[in-house]
Amino acid sequence: MSVSITQAFIKQYEADVHIAYQRMGAKLRNTVRSKTSTTGAATVFQKAGTGVAATKSRHGMVPVMNIEHTQVECALEDYYAGDWLDKLDEIKTNVDERKTLVDAGAYALGRKTDEMILAAAQGAAKVVGDYGTGLSKGLLLSAFETLNAADVPDDGQRFGVVGPHQWNELLNIDEFASSDFASDAFPWLKGTESRKWLGITWLMHSGLPLAGTQRDCFLWHKTAIGHAIGADVQSDITWHGDRAAWFVNNMMSQGACLIDAAGVVRIKVTDAAEIV
Repeated sequence: MSVSITQAFIKQYEADVHIAYQRMGAKLRNTVRSKTSTTGAATVFQKAGTGVAATKSRHGMVPVMNIEHTQVECALEDYYAGDWLDKLDEIKTNVDERKTLVDAGAYALGRKTDEMILAAAQGAAKVVGDYGTGLSKGLLLSAFETLNAADVPDDGQRFGVVGPHQWNELLNIDEFASSDFASDAFPWLKGTESRKWLGITWLMHSGLPLAGTQRDCFLWHKTAIGHAIGADVQSDITWHGDRAAWFVNNMMSQGACLIDAAGVVRIKVTDAAEIV
């Protein structure tokens, strides 16, 4: 096998993993504030306070708002997802073994990205529900009101993330079921179940925190959660002659943190609620 063929294989694999990760691996990456090209073991997100306007006397000094600026640190963690690819596997099966590994590696890293974002969302300042009921219209409107009361911007950058059971409950709400799909507004949502309602883009996600039948769903503004990228998804592929196989290692260095707890609402529901 020539060196050029080997390099072509590696470059194509790396490109496929990156595309698969962006398309189907991480569903929540684009719903939060993202910071790329981060150097070091951690980075910081800037959080600005609220300013107050005031009057001034004629020829007097303009009042200074003295907005409070705070820093939120976001630590980076390294993650790996590797496996073996036997050289002769593809001639023995009708399965594209390379694509199987591409998808498996990309999805594993994508799930980890979403897991970090959801862990950060757990620090929400406000909570509605008590795990005693399913996701009702009243509960959603309560979460919606909570964001409004905190003056969280209603600017099209609000996102609601619910589990599969809660998604079916939402479809029982006429206003939600008849709303337009939001995928056209966000190309990265193509292939993901999503809708726009109350100015919020709603996503169905199977990886939300679940303890028994107690499920946590979330409503947040994009700027409330930070996602830092030290090294984006990449692959390292090495040939092992003694195994007649490639070892494919997919890796990334990322982190997530809660920037503004007031911009996230945690919704406590039960997966045991009957859907009628």
